Amino acid sequence: MRLRIVLLSVALLTTGCTVGPRYKRPTVAVPGSYRGEAPEQDHLQPQNTLPQIVPLGDEKWWDIFQDEQLRTLIRTALQQNYDLRIAASRVLEARAQLGITRADQFPTLSGGGAIADVRSSQSKLVPEFETGTGQVNVSAAWTLDFWGRFRRATEAARANLLASEWARQEVVSTLVANVAGAYFQLRALDLQLEISKRTLDSRKESLRLTRLLANGGATSMLDVRQAEQLVFTASAEVPALEQQIEQQENFLSILLGQNPGDVLRGLTLTEQHQAPEVPPGLPSALLERRPDIRQAEEQMIAANAEIGVARAAYFPQISLSGTGGFQSSALSNLFTGPAGAWSFGASLTQPIFTGGRLRSGVRLAEAREQTALLVYQQSIQGAFRSVSDALVAYRKTREFRMQEELLFESAQDAARLSHMRYTGGVTGYLEVLTNETNAFSAELTLVQARQNELLALVHLYEALGGGWQQ
Repeated sequence: MRLRIVLLSVALLTTGCTVGPRYKRPTVAVPGSYRGEAPEQDHLQPQNTLPQIVPLGDEKWWDIFQDEQLRTLIRTALQQNYDLRIAASRVLEARAQLGITRADQFPTLSGGGAIADVRSSQSKLVPEFETGTGQVNVSAAWTLDFWGRFRRATEAARANLLASEWARQEVVSTLVANVAGAYFQLRALDLQLEISKRTLDSRKESLRLTRLLANGGATSMLDVRQAEQLVFTASAEVPALEQQIEQQENFLSILLGQNPGDVLRGLTLTEQHQAPEVPPGLPSALLERRPDIRQAEEQMIAANAEIGVARAAYFPQISLSGTGGFQSSALSNLFTGPAGAWSFGASLTQPIFTGGRLRSGVRLAEAREQTALLVYQQSIQGAFRSVSDALVAYRKTREFRMQEELLFESAQDAARLSHMRYTGGVTGYLEVLTNETNAFSAELTLVQARQNELLALVHLYEALGGGWQQ
């Protein structure tokens, strides 16, 4: 009889169904190309005419950033950054939660034992006696997953684990971009400080010569005051830049998981490598490469599985339980045949009236699945926008930097000519003041343009889903 019940239970378990919808990736309208691509990257060209180059998002971060010191900083951040370590801990939490949820599919087995020795004192009504009892038992319980409730819950937990893993990859991608961006900003500030100090030295020398001329009666005190303005303008830039540099070092140190301190430098801003054109790849590949999109999809899978968990609550819950062991009042006879005892039972529980709780539970799960679907679709649209914005930003910042180079060359030459005219007595120092100010401003703006071009490359690399490959 017991064997028949066990076989029937196994048959019910193996032939049980799984309620709830099966997950199917939703159809997404993917554009044929990214908006913002350069004309020479038009995907309407025949495939055999396109150059065989690796898309930027598929490149490893150590191939994108050629500065060895920057690579060292990124490696340090990937080991010590607190945001990344927190994300890794959440992955461990999700993995443990998956183990807890999956354990519900299997029987539980427990054992126990007890020994008691009782002695009573002698009285008028009850004579003195002493007795000992012993008990050893093993019990098992199993809730059959006939409707797939536990399997759906395990599916949801597994999807949540993958979602947490993709969330960690998103942190990696963001961290790589943040470290690279902060480093390029630091090198831009270094270059601006170098330019300001060099300009300050040059203007101090010019002020000294102007004072000599004024003392000799060759020029007026107005020229001296105008020369002083150039010195004070360059001098004021130095402490402001030194403040920004120290604050940027502090920010970069925190990204590295370290206390605020000095940051080692590598290549200068003008030595940083970057390709003139970047191949973004096909838009459809973005769905597989961007960690935030993959995380949103896993969350949608988990929400879909939770619908099955909610629907399974409508159906009966079948449980099996059994206990076997030995029990005797004489410890010497504990493991003899007559001391053996066992019990086996099965139960079925069917919800009859819950006040709408089950129906509301299903509706809640379905609403959460719909929300996850909308978040997934929104993530995809946001990703396409990020790539398009980054593409046009990189292309236009490059064009802007090229124009700023021409502007600086012109302003620098104008400053040189104005000095020659002033030395020759053709013009006043006001012309020198104007052209020197324009040249200084143009050189600082050129540094900013170079920085923005590098930052645009970093943002494009991040938007394409690069940076998380280990």
